[in-house]
This record gives sequence, C-alpha cells and structure tokens, in this order.
Amino acid sequence: MPSVGPPRILVSLATYNERDNLAPLLAEIQKAAPSAELLVIDDNSPDGTGRLADELAIGNPRLHVLHRPGKLGLGTAILAGMRFALENDFDFFINMDGDFSHHPRYLPALLAGMDRHDVMIGSRYIPGGGSENWPLRRQLISRTVNLLVSLLMRIPARDCSGGYRCYRVAKLREVRLERISSRGYSFQQEILYRCRQVGCRIGETPIIFENRRAGKSKVDAGEAVRSLAMIFRIGVPAFLGLD
Repeated sequence: MPSVGPPRILVSLATYNERDNLAPLLAEIQKAAPSAELLVIDDNSPDGTGRLADELAIGNPRLHVLHRPGKLGLGTAILAGMRFALENDFDFFINMDGDFSHHPRYLPALLAGMDRHDVMIGSRYIPGGGSENWPLRRQLISRTVNLLVSLLMRIPARDCSGGYRCYRVAKLREVRLERISSRGYSFQQEILYRCRQVGCRIGETPIIFENRRAGKSKVDAGEAVRSLAMIFRIGVPAFLGLD
C-alpha cells in the first residue's frame, strides 16, 4: 500500500558505460532530493559502471542496483524501474538519463508539479526550456517525433520524447505495463499514451537539456528508424480510434 506521510520517491537511472558520470550524478541527486531513494539499472557495462554502483551502494541503504545481462533497450530498463517502484510501494517514480543531460537541479520543480498532476515532464519545448550543445541531427529527430506524437496520439504535452519525468506510481498500477511493446526510445511516447488512456493529468516544467558531460551517445540511426516505426505502429490505430 502507498505510504502514509511524506511521499516515497524513487529516482531511477538506466546506465550503460556511464562510469565517469555515475558518482557525481548520484551525489547531485541526493543534494536536490535528499529524501529520495536511488536505483541504478545497469546493462552489464563494459566500463565497470555496474561494479562502481555496487561499491557506492555499500553502506548506503538508499541506493539500489539492478544488474541486467546486456543491452536490452532503454524502454525495458525504464519498465524494470517502474516495476521496482510498484513492488516496493513507492509513491513517485522519477526517470533520468545517466549522463547529466537531465540535471538534478530540476527535481524539486518536477516533484512540486505532482501536487496537481500524475505525470510531470521536464520539458525542452515550453517557455523557459531549451537545449545546450545538442547536435542538430538530434534536435531534428526530436522535433519530428513530437510533431508526429501530437498529431497521432493527441498527448497534451509539448515534449513527448524527453525522458526526464516523474510518474505517480498509483496511476502506473492502472496502466497495463505488459501491453507496452516499445523496447527502445519510442517507449517515451508509448508510456505517455498509455498514461493518458487511464486518465493521467500530464504537466510540464521547463528544463535546459545539456549534452552529455562524458562518454558517448547511445542513439544511432538504426534506433531512430525503429523508434519512428513503432510510433506509427502505435499512433495510427490511436488516431483512428482503434486502440
């Protein structure tokens, strides 16, 4: 059952080769949201990110680590975090990138918005939001995805492709997570669509998206094509009222 008193908050990071970012990012999260618990979901990073997470968890009961056998897709990692939140009776589930693209300084605003919403998005595309040092190709992909989602799925948000979000776990219980078919970056749009289907109130707060501080981006052309195909697969039936 949901906790009585202050909400229990879980901040989840899906990691693959983020060793250089992990420790400073966790420290910044704990400063911004000192009551939150942390979950690192590592896909067997060759650079030892998972081992470092285990070391950091020693003596820190607020840090949990989930190891997976390999790269299984961003969507499945976020789903694993959501299931952890459900199974452990958290009230709010926050997903962030593990590379400082999503700065922890925005966590208080995300949490404040949960007074009136069931999903809060850290948005690049509302007044006050934006991006820094982001490749033009990535910007074009993001804009295209958001245009398609707005047209097909009618989600009441400007930034449906960003992953910096807070979800009310009680509403996630109403979402049939087993129905979700996206495994990669299209998960971000599909989960919003499924949340809207169960009546979630969706809000946005501005963030500045910062290109990663260390390491390499995991997005490639193949993943972009697969994500667009999945958006059409979900979005066309949604547009036609067939889902």
